[in-house]
Amino acid sequence: MSSVKIFSGSATTYLADKIAKAYGKPLGDAKLQVFSDGEMSPYFAESVRGCDVFIIQSTFGPSDNFMELLLMIDAAKRASAKYVTVVVPYFGYARQDRKDKPRVAIAAKLMANLLSAAGADRIMTCDLHADQIQGFFDIPVDHLDGRAIFVPYVRSLKLENLIFASPDVGGVKRTRSFAKFFKAELVVCDKYRERANEVASMRLIGDVQGKDVVMVDDLIDTGGTMCKAAALLKEKGANSVRAVITHPVLSGSAYENIENSVLEELIVSDSIPAKRECEKIRVLTLSDLFAKAIRNVHTHGSISSLFIQG
Repeated sequence: MSSVKIFSGSATTYLADKIAKAYGKPLGDAKLQVFSDGEMSPYFAESVRGCDVFIIQSTFGPSDNFMELLLMIDAAKRASAKYVTVVVPYFGYARQDRKDKPRVAIAAKLMANLLSAAGADRIMTCDLHADQIQGFFDIPVDHLDGRAIFVPYVRSLKLENLIFASPDVGGVKRTRSFAKFFKAELVVCDKYRERANEVASMRLIGDVQGKDVVMVDDLIDTGGTMCKAAALLKEKGANSVRAVITHPVLSGSAYENIENSVLEELIVSDSIPAKRECEKIRVLTLSDLFAKAIRNVHTHGSISSLFIQG
């Protein structure tokens, strides 16, 4: 069997180090040269000939990180790597997965095409904005489930009156998967937007009186929707409100919004690095989950065995 080599793009070294350690191998030696005009030239400082290469890079701050990832894939293929798997814990541009108004790009499909064109043989990611994005790829996709790290933590909280909430109608399926596992009920915060990142109005569908609410979503950007939903839930009689979010984009005034909100706790993964400290944010690592997935891909084992069943 060919040997495994794990490399990281410059944006995700903090997570790739933990993944490599959990896998039991040192992180491979990859370099990035940046010219004065911003042009990037990544290269591998060790041989990858005949190897199963795993390149880890989340595509937050998507433009530069995505370009670096594409160049690393091309470099690996030109260096005669046997198989190149792209590990993208957070897949940027996933929110642009359809034409929701005239004359717009479907950026998620374009990104999928670019990864394939660069030479990726396989992609591994976690909690895509929409499951159907897997269909945009013409290569195998390992779509890992963030519940594997979040469910044990929520269980450890031992909340007696647990109920789950979706901050919008689109997240009901994701929220139901948590509620089903805990045999709990769910409610929905129905929102209306007039423009991106700005909620015009919101109403609650369901009863949260005296309940300990856990909201579930795939990503949090400015935090406006989440904080407004938390305030609505408290207003309707919730005992406590927490949120489980896989990808902490946290742009703009997000940290201030969270600190000033009624949220008890925001539970996130490390698919994107924290920009600064916040007492209300608890970070759980995806490193063990991705390390196991990398091992199973290399040994042709089952990926579904890593999912939380139920």
